[in-house]
Amino acid sequence: MSTAVGPAQIGMSLQPSWQGQTVLDVRPLGTLRFDSHHGPIRLRLSLDGIHADVAQQLLESPRWAETLPDLIEADLQAGLRELIIRAAVCAVAGGFLAGLIVFRAWRRALWTSLGSLLAVGLVTAVSAATFNPRSIAEPRYTGLLTGVPSLIGSAESIVTRFSEYRNQLAKLVTNVSQLYHAGTTLPVYSPDPNTLRVLHVSDIHLNPLAWNTIRSLKEQFKINLVVDTGDIADHGTKAENRFVEEIGKLGVPYVYVRGNHDSMGTQRAVAEQKNAVVLDGGVKTVEGLRIYGVGDPRFTPDKSVDVNSDASMLTQLGRAHAQRLTSDTTGRKPSSSKSSRGKAAPTPGATPAADKAAGKAVADLVAVHDPTIGRAFNGAVPLVLAGHVHQRSTEMMSSGTRLIIQGSTGAAGLRGLEHDEPTPIQASVLYFDRTTHRLQAWDDVTLGGLGEQWVQIQRHLEAAPGRTILPEPVPTPSPTGGATATVTPTRR
Repeated sequence: MSTAVGPAQIGMSLQPSWQGQTVLDVRPLGTLRFDSHHGPIRLRLSLDGIHADVAQQLLESPRWAETLPDLIEADLQAGLRELIIRAAVCAVAGGFLAGLIVFRAWRRALWTSLGSLLAVGLVTAVSAATFNPRSIAEPRYTGLLTGVPSLIGSAESIVTRFSEYRNQLAKLVTNVSQLYHAGTTLPVYSPDPNTLRVLHVSDIHLNPLAWNTIRSLKEQFKINLVVDTGDIADHGTKAENRFVEEIGKLGVPYVYVRGNHDSMGTQRAVAEQKNAVVLDGGVKTVEGLRIYGVGDPRFTPDKSVDVNSDASMLTQLGRAHAQRLTSDTTGRKPSSSKSSRGKAAPTPGATPAADKAAGKAVADLVAVHDPTIGRAFNGAVPLVLAGHVHQRSTEMMSSGTRLIIQGSTGAAGLRGLEHDEPTPIQASVLYFDRTTHRLQAWDDVTLGGLGEQWVQIQRHLEAAPGRTILPEPVPTPSPTGGATATVTPTRR
């Protein structure tokens, strides 16, 4: 069916679906998908048109911001009621006709129509029982990259003010109305000053398309800094060093840790770029965020080398660096650690004494290349960023530390052509609270690989941003020489 919702003409339909969900089609910007329920039916809403006269009247009214949310809510509820009634009537009528055709007896046809009515009631009950209002804060967007901010909205406002969803919905309709009415410019996105936006990229592998993606995301999401978790190069040769010159053109801090395809020459070339911050066993405060970085100890650009055989060495390296962070937190002198490259890792940057005395974490997040190193920081920091495996994932470790593994922002370079489907380009926008420095939400951005033209954005919310990070118990020698005692966990 089609119904008027404020200044828009909205098409509504119910379709069988194993995944349920609600789909909002807002062309030409794209589509938003919400996991609103898990019943075997999908609600699809499409923007069929804009009533220019109604939109103009609303925009010219001094009280449009007050009246539009109530108008949209009332129209949507009326439309959904009519849609459900139509669906129930059609199901019952369809069941009656099917029974009449199959059994050729109107009494049996009444039973089939009753069965259809019960099925409608069951579907409705399951959908209502699994209804998830929180899903409106975690949309999955597919469409034009330039339409993302205006449709998904501010992470800070969605996380903290769900009750204002009606106003957000009104803003969405107003933006689309203005877009159709003007026909020339997209809605303006106003960044939230209380949110720090960090772009997480990894495994660029000399793909120049990555720089186009990074620049576009930087502009659309108003990025404050970029964190690159390694493998910016492919073979670490001197000829590849010119590729990193794009870093200086971004105009925002670029935090980098070395990957196993990056040589020490690659690291020096990155360090020479304007705005670049290279971390290799130290901590730096960038845009108020304290970041500890560990470069990959290996240099294995040869694809025939099995880099998965170093798990034990990488775990030990990660634990040594994690011990530095926990030692700094308690005020003890950090211990030295050597990487397999043969050079002692530098001492972490100075941390204010007040932070140590208060027991605060030396770092807000850790950047590494290999997730094996990252998992060793379990309990040392709230967040660890990694890459290396060319497949995006996230996990909440036992202590409350979240590990986010980024896919390949360079579509795995030439390796992206080794499979039946091209490797997608992946990056994530992380939203941090400027006061607590804790992760509030993140948007996973996925673009089609070579030869494909599509983009998808998935919003995720951090369930407990202020959770306590409890370090894993560390064995300490007992007075009798044993190692049975453990250190009491401290809050972070």
